[in-house]
Amino acid sequence: MKALVFDPSIAGVSGDMVLSALVDLLGLEDQVYRVAEAVKGLEGCRIEVRVTEVRRAGLRAKRVEAEASGHLGGPAKLREALLKVGWKLGLSRRAQELALRILDDLVEAELSVHGSRDLELHELASPDTLLDIAGAVTLLETSGLLDAHIYTTPPALGGGRVNIGHGYVKGPAPATLELLRRHGLKYSQIGVDEELSTPTGVAILANIAEEVDLLPPLKVEGVGYGAGLRELPGIPNVLRVVKGVEAKALADRVAVLETNLDDVPGEVIGFLVDRLMEAGALDVVILQGLGKKGRPQFVVKALAKPEAYEEVLERLVEETGTLGVRVKMEPRVVLPREEVKVDVEVGGVSYEVRFKVSRGLKGELLNIKPEYEDVKRIALRERRPLREVAEEVKRRALSRLRDQQLP
Repeated sequence: MKALVFDPSIAGVSGDMVLSALVDLLGLEDQVYRVAEAVKGLEGCRIEVRVTEVRRAGLRAKRVEAEASGHLGGPAKLREALLKVGWKLGLSRRAQELALRILDDLVEAELSVHGSRDLELHELASPDTLLDIAGAVTLLETSGLLDAHIYTTPPALGGGRVNIGHGYVKGPAPATLELLRRHGLKYSQIGVDEELSTPTGVAILANIAEEVDLLPPLKVEGVGYGAGLRELPGIPNVLRVVKGVEAKALADRVAVLETNLDDVPGEVIGFLVDRLMEAGALDVVILQGLGKKGRPQFVVKALAKPEAYEEVLERLVEETGTLGVRVKMEPRVVLPREEVKVDVEVGGVSYEVRFKVSRGLKGELLNIKPEYEDVKRIALRERRPLREVAEEVKRRALSRLRDQQLP
């Protein structure tokens, strides 16, 4: 599967940085000029574009520079203008809808933080906003990457002072934070007193990408760098985008929570496992060991999905009274798996048994495991040991799966 990974954790993201990074990666400069011509055709708009190669802290990068003038009006007129640009470019319906979704998200964020539906949009209604949005979507569609898995790391926000139309506020811009809130995205900081991530840049990534903390495993095919407006002290002011192919196995992330306990009785530990699973843990492992001064202790390790780990963390602290929990996000690779139902005969009686089926990278059958509750039901009815029943139903099911090539 094709994949793109944007990395705004280096120096943030703006609309022109997204466009510049894609141009550097894909080499489709002619498409940028096509978009500029479409925007230029709107009434009252003037825009001139040039693509240059620059350096930021020693790194080579592309920079799409636009000189624009004109005001496209309120939200309805701005939306109409984007539709006209998309029509002139011949964008597909899917691409048009994506561009409108980005624009609507951006406008709603601005209106929300200002608390008014009659807000004058100022910079947002400039022709270069349409260039950034329509340009990014056009490049993705032209290159066939709209169907790719697209990821983004948490954007660096920075600081500085931001003009919000009626005055200045300490960065980041209120609309940037509102977009992060709406999409449940995290941000990062790098201690630079400049605005690094703009509302347009965040709106684009929030609508095309899934957030990850770590770069997913890829076979790298290309890397592009889009330059920001100015040099920054100590860091390259660039947005990096990586194009590649994902592993056939499912690349995933998991939160790992771990704590050591030397003053909790075994009964509590046994109860804890069930409570953590109820809170959303994917798995819980209890290890025994020796701690300082030779004290026996339990090491509790729980796995959880990144978006659910806080509930597991709260339950772990609540049930054990631990004073500290180690939390880290780790990549993991999960092989394809599925659940199938197979009719197997035991003791002359046919039973429907659920099996977890695991497959290799080429789809080959690796192993099957019968569902415990189904095996337990058969063992009780047949009055036979659970172990024997489990082995028998697995053997019979494997034979059927291989001979009949069931799913």
